[in-house]
Amino acid sequence: MALSLLVLTDFFQPADHALAYADALAGALGAQLVLLHVRRDSVLDPEHLTGRVDALGQEAIDLALASLARGLSAPVVAEKAHGRVAEAVADALRRHQPALVVLGHRNTDAMPDELVSTAALDILRAAPQPMLVVPARARLSAPHRLLLALDKEQFSLGTYAGLVRHLFDALPAELTVLHVGPDKASAETGTAAAREALERTGLALDLTTGLRAQSLVHATPAGGILQAVAGGGFDWVVLVARPHSFLGELFHRSVTAHVLLHSPVPVLVLPAV
Repeated sequence: MALSLLVLTDFFQPADHALAYADALAGALGAQLVLLHVRRDSVLDPEHLTGRVDALGQEAIDLALASLARGLSAPVVAEKAHGRVAEAVADALRRHQPALVVLGHRNTDAMPDELVSTAALDILRAAPQPMLVVPARARLSAPHRLLLALDKEQFSLGTYAGLVRHLFDALPAELTVLHVGPDKASAETGTAAAREALERTGLALDLTTGLRAQSLVHATPAGGILQAVAGGGFDWVVLVARPHSFLGELFHRSVTAHVLLHSPVPVLVLPAV
């Protein structure tokens, strides 16, 4: 199966870093890149209030995309669109069917979560798709240790299951299942259930590096996940996001949103069905 990665760029540093990360990842996976710039020309776009929407003309955008493409090692197709990012991404997804959407994330730790508007959150709401969100300080290297944070409920990735399994096989990387509970007993019981839920999906079949499990006691799942990665033992966090975890008015209180906004390592979000 040939893989492609859809990478969003806005010519700011976080996006440039995510593109460099995607280029390194594409080399490890034997994948090609689809580079997408969305000209956010809606006056209702909240990013206009932050000064983070570029005001480049079409010719300047073409030159900037060509310059970025020349600096990449992986094969690349560069495209441009305009309007809302989520809608442009949904269109590109239909045409290219990439394995992942890759985008950068600037440091928003100084801002309340409720005030943060990011393309990642918008895309997850409008067009759920396997997505890799790369923080600006992430190391440029292929991942070798993945932390898969799960609750204890069964889940299915639907049509994405084969693609995700292929991604895990292609890396390859050591996979650790993590469950966070409010006390030791619930954490350990939940970890066993989480591991069983993963094995039922078939995603862990034939892992050459094996499958590990870890229990962690913390008052909140998101806090526990961030604590687990703070020690530097993992290269990615993998989250299975159920529909209720990235839809609705309380989105910013979800585990998915909190980890996306504050993780020091890339976060791979897998939408469950």
